[in-house]
Amino acid sequence: RRRAVRASSVRRFQPRAAAEMQRQVSDYTHGVRTQHDGSTPPDRALQKLREGNERFTSGTAEKTKNFKAEHREALATHGQLPMAAILGCADSRAPIEILFDQQPGDVFVLRNAGNTLSHAEGSVVGSLEYCVGPLKAKLIVVLGHTKCGAMMGATQTMLSAQKPAKDGAPAKQSALEKLLSGLGPVAQQAQHELGSGASADEIAAHVVKVNVFAGMERLLIYSEPIREKVRSGEVQLHGAVYDITTGKVEFLGQHPRLPLILGMQAGLINTDKSLEAIVESTAQGA
Repeated sequence: RRRAVRASSVRRFQPRAAAEMQRQVSDYTHGVRTQHDGSTPPDRALQKLREGNERFTSGTAEKTKNFKAEHREALATHGQLPMAAILGCADSRAPIEILFDQQPGDVFVLRNAGNTLSHAEGSVVGSLEYCVGPLKAKLIVVLGHTKCGAMMGATQTMLSAQKPAKDGAPAKQSALEKLLSGLGPVAQQAQHELGSGASADEIAAHVVKVNVFAGMERLLIYSEPIREKVRSGEVQLHGAVYDITTGKVEFLGQHPRLPLILGMQAGLINTDKSLEAIVESTAQGA
């Protein structure tokens, strides 16, 4: 009987001991990232995303499995302090927290079709400003992915626009058609980089990366607070592409023309206009 009681006590103690051990080995005060923890430097946040994607691709993802009820309670009680903001595509095959193996509270995620900022989307820009402002994140990642339907749609829309127009009044555009038309400049850039003779599939594949860099540039143009934080080095803005076949993320680094973009007088631009309207108004004023 003594042995049975002793064994029962050990079994009751094991879950408590495991939870206490998890808290001791965690990087965070409450076992999950909350406002009681310090901000993560951008280089360290980027490394954590790399490591998480490596776990995801190798089948050893652990953080999502280890999220407990006590972690939910900690986040509800002590607030969030995400280490990074990620603008990704709404495609159901690209679940951002999962492919980076991150827990609730780790990353601040925004998603739309094509991870786009083609029309100065205020909700996206304002949310990112909130994340690097009050929430103190030091890293923003614009994440595209392979086989993106929005990029193929933008490519097809761009190629159709290059054909002779049919007679008759143009049909009223849906919201989706406006989104795809707004991506026309990045599709044209991808076509230009590939040269004449590139197929629609080749252009759509290449425009994924072009669109990531375009999104980074537009974010710096549209948001003065983010631009100033990037200029000072407080925040880093990186691009990446997720391969939906292999599961691997290709990290593209910061924008190759970052010094030039930061030197632009972007604060004079009216962010209520689309990129095409900005170009048109600039040309008229010249």
